[in-house]
Amino acid sequence: MTSHSKQIDQAIANKGQQDSLAAAPLRVLLIDDLPERAALVEQGLSDAAIVHTANQVHGRALLDLIAEIQPDVIIVDCYSPGRDSIESLRTVAQNNPKPIVMFVEEENPSGFQQAIDAGVSAYVVDGLTPKRVKPVIDVAIARFKVMDGLRTELKKTKDDLAARKVIEKAKGMLMHKRGMTEDEAFAAMRTMSQERGSPMKDIAENVISILGLLEG
Repeated sequence: MTSHSKQIDQAIANKGQQDSLAAAPLRVLLIDDLPERAALVEQGLSDAAIVHTANQVHGRALLDLIAEIQPDVIIVDCYSPGRDSIESLRTVAQNNPKPIVMFVEEENPSGFQQAIDAGVSAYVVDGLTPKRVKPVIDVAIARFKVMDGLRTELKKTKDDLAARKVIEKAKGMLMHKRGMTEDEAFAAMRTMSQERGSPMKDIAENVISILGLLEG
């Protein structure tokens, strides 16, 4: 097979995977204690999602259920969010973040703020109709992806800054205790990092630890 033929075959395979992913239905975890209300959500998603329904599930049990189902989005449908519901959603956001949509029947300003703080992507008051479910979910998923990207970028920035501080400290100790120039200290740690296949931050932490022990 020629290189050109391989490229065509790979392109066809990739296209098939993309089509398969595009056609895959959403996996939805619906938490609702009222069967009649849950039926409205299922009706709105009948052609677009596989809906797993649960009720009275909180804390560890909810995390286990999410790990088992791996939903693309979580829908919480209730009269008004209680403390257990809010804390459970906060636990989800901290341990296994997912887009979360909350349909509530009663307007509650403090409940809205608590839900958003807990990680809810969309909070809809008295707006549950089959026709609205899918558009609300689409917006929630899009908003979640944007926020998740920002969180990832912020974490990377913080990690990079923390690593730079450690490296600068180790470099300063090598300059002060070993008489190295700044370039020599950095080059020494970079060489060690390459030889050991370890991140520069780990090497810098080892340098700080060893020189600290020698000093003591």
